[in-house]
Amino acid sequence: MDTTTPTRCPFHAQASPAPSGDGQHEHAILQPSGAWPPGPPSGLTGWSLLARMARGLPEALADWRRQYGDLVHLRMWPEHQLVVSDPRLVRELLVNHHASIVRWERGIRVFSYLQGNSVLVAEVAPWSAKRQALQPAFAPKSVQEFVPTIAAAARGAMAHWEAGPAMPIESALTALTMDVIQRMMFSSALGDEARSMEAAVHDALVAGNAEMFWPASAPDWLPWKRRKRRARALLSGLIGRHVQARLDLPEAHWPRDLLSRLLALHRADAAAWPLDAVRDECMTAFLAGHETTAASLSWWAWCMAANPAAQEAARREVGKVLQGRDPAPDTLAQLGYLGQTLNEAMRLYPAAPVLMSRRATRGFVLDGWTIPARTMFMIPVFLMHQDPRWFPEPQAFRPERFAPDAPAIPRGAFMPFGAGPRVCLGQHLAQAEMTAVAAMLLQRFAWSVPEGQGAPEAVLNISLRPKQALRLDVARVG
Repeated sequence: MDTTTPTRCPFHAQASPAPSGDGQHEHAILQPSGAWPPGPPSGLTGWSLLARMARGLPEALADWRRQYGDLVHLRMWPEHQLVVSDPRLVRELLVNHHASIVRWERGIRVFSYLQGNSVLVAEVAPWSAKRQALQPAFAPKSVQEFVPTIAAAARGAMAHWEAGPAMPIESALTALTMDVIQRMMFSSALGDEARSMEAAVHDALVAGNAEMFWPASAPDWLPWKRRKRRARALLSGLIGRHVQARLDLPEAHWPRDLLSRLLALHRADAAAWPLDAVRDECMTAFLAGHETTAASLSWWAWCMAANPAAQEAARREVGKVLQGRDPAPDTLAQLGYLGQTLNEAMRLYPAAPVLMSRRATRGFVLDGWTIPARTMFMIPVFLMHQDPRWFPEPQAFRPERFAPDAPAIPRGAFMPFGAGPRVCLGQHLAQAEMTAVAAMLLQRFAWSVPEGQGAPEAVLNISLRPKQALRLDVARVG
């Protein structure tokens, strides 16, 4: 059965006109019969396509791109979805048509279970107000203030690492990045809660990813959702305790951290920033602020273990620039080759390999196709990162791709933090943290692949992680 659709499918015919980005309403622009890009046969409902994606999303999308090109139509009743994997079209969608798209409602509902109505979840005017209020705290100048905090956390953690064969490096890096965000948010170390919080975040991500492929969630009181409930209770308890403890302090004694900046917004305008909003932003910062950084650093550690020449070149650079000192704001920018290795690891293993799906709120034209309102869009970043048109020998680890004198990478072909107005709010913080932590790792340790261990299998649970916990042979240096 082909993927063509009637002029007025039940979904588009019955849908109310969706609000446009300027607050007005426009009638959906309905496609003439058959006017969709090519895509896999959908059968009667197309739900078999959804089932295939649930079994292995990256593999399904890569297969369909090979067969049908950079703009693939998926008909899954009652939805029409386009998979966009051409960098030019992705930027056109996320930048030029930003006012005509919102994030997928189902994804938002899944994320809101933990994150309320934070800047990650909000849309249109509420999102814009939150983003504008939070932006100064994540600007490059503000991020520089946190570099000593990052270095102190890394120094303390690495002093207690037990180097040796098959060290659980992924778990160690996750605990470290969790401690870093804890210090930046609350000016306190995570301590004995680290392992339970690491498990809670993992359980929350696994549960969230599973629910993305279902039209609705089963009630959370059901017995088999015990781990999800426990994860939420642990994480919410952590955030709630810190917020209350800060409120119990005289404001003159508040430290200069992210929580104090959020509570300052609450004190200035409690209607716009109630305490629930402060807690929501804390939860988002805690989850997003450590998970993707931990994933990226873990994949970087694997890439460097598998490429010892690159590891040694980065170590020499770190030694020359830092000369045994901790990283500082003025020295991070001098670690150019180290930055190249981080970029190449994020190219091969983007922590967010598929951006949250978008929905058109009104009709527009994309690459000559008239797109009706309510069309869904999926953006597989990993397909662009591993496209031989933009990255020759895409499976090879080659940091020189990002050297200053390397051939220019097409705009949009490398976007580990997204693009457009909703580009990751914490991208500058993540880059500074990854660079500082990686530099301090290289100062203290050398690591290699355990004998007989193959390349880790990557699995997607909202973020991209190794299927089996990553272990490496680690030895102290110096």
